[in-house]
Amino acid sequence: MVRPYAVTGGRTQARYQLAMEALVSSASLIHHDLSTLTPEYQAIAQLCRQVRSVAEISALLRIPLGVARVVVADMAAEGLVYIHQPSLEKGQPDLNLLERVLSGLRRL
Repeated sequence: MVRPYAVTGGRTQARYQLAMEALVSSASLIHHDLSTLTPEYQAIAQLCRQVRSVAEISALLRIPLGVARVVVADMAAEGLVYIHQPSLEKGQPDLNLLERVLSGLRRL
């Protein structure tokens, strides 16, 4: 087990703001050799073959949300993943997103 600060190089802030509900998908990995990536990068790249939220990545890999944000932002900067941020119009949350979250909570 690696300490979270070692995974992020001691950084606590992502390169840019990532909402916990931001969706992440793997970029085309044809030209990337996954074996050269860190274990965290490999795990996230594998998970994000299906679109996942930053919160899901954090939960599934059992890493703190802040660490997941930093690592995902680093991967996006390297072109390994795509980030799909929710759009907020005039500070209002997306009603579709809220309905999907509520539906998911009810299924639990």
